[in-house]
Amino acid sequence: MFKSIEGQTIPNVTIPVRVGNDWQSINTGELFKDKTVVVFSLPGAFTPTCSSTHLPRYNELAATLNKNGVDEIVCVSVNDSFVMNAWAKDQEAQNITMFPDGNGEFTDKMGMIVDMSQVGFGKRSWRYSMLVKNGVIEKMFIEPQKPGDPFEVSDADTMLEYINPSAAKPQAISLFTKPDCPFCIAAKEMLTNAGYTFEEITLGKDASLTSLKAMTGKETVPQVFVEGKHIGGSEALAEYLEK
Repeated sequence: MFKSIEGQTIPNVTIPVRVGNDWQSINTGELFKDKTVVVFSLPGAFTPTCSSTHLPRYNELAATLNKNGVDEIVCVSVNDSFVMNAWAKDQEAQNITMFPDGNGEFTDKMGMIVDMSQVGFGKRSWRYSMLVKNGVIEKMFIEPQKPGDPFEVSDADTMLEYINPSAAKPQAISLFTKPDCPFCIAAKEMLTNAGYTFEEITLGKDASLTSLKAMTGKETVPQVFVEGKHIGGSEALAEYLEK
């Protein structure tokens, strides 16, 4: 069984990381010193659950976690630095610090090494998350030891719930735009001024007019969606934000 080591100091490990064309190092003593850090560890970069849910949601909730006292979010995986760097570029991971535990030294000292030779992975990390304050582990969420790749408790929402159960989570907002469209610029300014983050889908680059018409029945931009609900254009957005 994988055991929680809450109350213990994080293992002291120094790992090599590739930054540009140079090798540098990360020392856990320095990484966690005088900071509140959320760590989530997973079996491997580019794997399905890790790429589709685990990493993206931590990145999405980063600002909310920051507002609730978290200084840094660290992703640990038993992969080399080249793989972790490539994965970060492939993902929405701008708010995440990658910790490439290529030799599994940190994971082994955490007691979280698992043999995944049956799927050709060799030794990897079991999936877990933890809250670390000034190098001391306050809380751990360890996935249940069962067949497959359980993903039940190490997610970002569970961590945020532990840190602050009443924390307001960001709404999922997307809008279709065109370059240099004044109404699109106005809509983005309204959302920004209201404190919302959003994803911009630019026609001609990220989607086509056909997609816009198929989803909204409209041919004009912007077209705004909030939590799956079609709000409409800039005037409709202004009315929505006034409610």
